[in-house]
Amino acid sequence: QMLAAGLFAGQRFELIDGDLIDKMGQKPPHSQALRLVHAWLVKIFGAGRIQVQQPIEAAAAERERSLPEPDFSVLAEIKGEYGRRHPRGDELLLAVEVADTTVRYDATLKRDMYARAGVPEYWVLDIGGRRLIVHRKPVEGKFEQIDSVPENATVSAGGMQIPVSELLP
Repeated sequence: QMLAAGLFAGQRFELIDGDLIDKMGQKPPHSQALRLVHAWLVKIFGAGRIQVQQPIEAAAAERERSLPEPDFSVLAEIKGEYGRRHPRGDELLLAVEVADTTVRYDATLKRDMYARAGVPEYWVLDIGGRRLIVHRKPVEGKFEQIDSVPENATVSAGGMQIPVSELLP
């Protein structure tokens, strides 16, 4: 309600489990990784289906306390009703977080929140660890498949192979 009332106008916050999380400024490696990931997602899925740091709905039981904003989310389809509500996790193909200082947070708390929301695939681009952590197959609030893909390997998205090294700054 405080966000909706404009009390934090001009500031970037994300509501997670009832806490307002400050979306701190980005260091150059984080910004570069955002550009690289964005370019690949647009190439694969087209610009119209890519959301950049925009909210998605959490699972029904969490919506009063959480409104996550992944760095990227790929819509399964574009719906007119998104003018009245945010996309649900199960209406995405993919959510991506770029992490230079937030790997533990993104690979635990946010991972579980996205799984409960039904996000079918969730990536954490670990800049410091030079890897992509890929989470797939959410079942009962947990991802059944989690893979750590090193920078010298590839990951599949939308029928294309992406070299992880091309996502990292």
